[in-house]
Amino acid sequence: MTESIRHSGEYGYDNAQGAYPLQHNYSAPVNPEWPPPPPYEPMTATAAPEPAPHKKRPRRPVALLAAVAIVAAAVGGGTAYAFEELAGTDTVAGAGSSTTVVPAAKKGDVAAIAAAVSPSVVEINATLNNGTSTGSGVVITSGGEIVTNNHVVSGATSVKVRTSDGRSYTARVVGTDSSKDLALLKLRGASGLRTAALGDSGDVKVGDTVVAIGSPEGLTGTVTSGIVSALNRDVTVPTEESQNQGQGGDGQWPFQFGGREFNGDTGSSTTTYKAIQTDASLNPGNSGGALIDASGHIIGINSAMYASSAQSSSSSDAGSVGLGFAIPVDTVKSDLAELRSGAQN
Repeated sequence: MTESIRHSGEYGYDNAQGAYPLQHNYSAPVNPEWPPPPPYEPMTATAAPEPAPHKKRPRRPVALLAAVAIVAAAVGGGTAYAFEELAGTDTVAGAGSSTTVVPAAKKGDVAAIAAAVSPSVVEINATLNNGTSTGSGVVITSGGEIVTNNHVVSGATSVKVRTSDGRSYTARVVGTDSSKDLALLKLRGASGLRTAALGDSGDVKVGDTVVAIGSPEGLTGTVTSGIVSALNRDVTVPTEESQNQGQGGDGQWPFQFGGREFNGDTGSSTTTYKAIQTDASLNPGNSGGALIDASGHIIGINSAMYASSAQSSSSSDAGSVGLGFAIPVDTVKSDLAELRSGAQN
């Protein structure tokens, strides 16, 4: 039998006193004049010293700031629609300091305004008991809420809506307010629609550049331009279904202004509202369409226009005479809650 003989303390792990623990492997000093090493306590696991405290950047605020930056960039880049898609909401897009529809360098550029807002204006075709009505509407939510004139859809048995890219939808009338000549529609099965940014009609001034977009005579996406000719005009329109636009064949919506009647008899049941007057060309079918400021914000819903009675019989009298009216968008915004509630006034 073979054994390995080791002298006590030769490798440091047979020390009876345990003065030199195994993990250190100390041996006796070679030179006697050297002092012996100090005794060692058994090693225990100790935590590493903590570094000097420093401020940590909270993760959640960083993520939120990044999200806000993305949203701000999207909204600032061109549409409030982008904000709705990123935020996953279906709210009306209001104009604010961060809502830029048309870049500052393109402010007042009719082509830029038309490109930005035309996708948010639709054509409306309503079937009535005794005829049809053609008008326009403005998309205010990506899920398919449409603002238009009450007289476009009043008395309708069915409503069809066509978007600027040619898609067709069936719409239901959610609410109406004949006293303000407003109506709210909801498209069935719509999502991801481009929405218009509602501006502030209180900031509108006489002489401001405006653009009108609508579907006159069924010509979808027609763009005209002009200026704001006057403010706070008292325009009187009928509230009875029998006076719907399109009935009677002339397609002209009767209204009163300055004690005179235009485009026919307004009837005995009427309502009066304050309107923005514009010389931008409006024609039958523009009703319910958008009146837009130089920055691309909706400032009014086109509602009435003057057309000479001779226009239908004489080509020399054809064309706009520059007398159109729009419901201020502030009136629209104040009426939205009631329209959404399903009111049928």
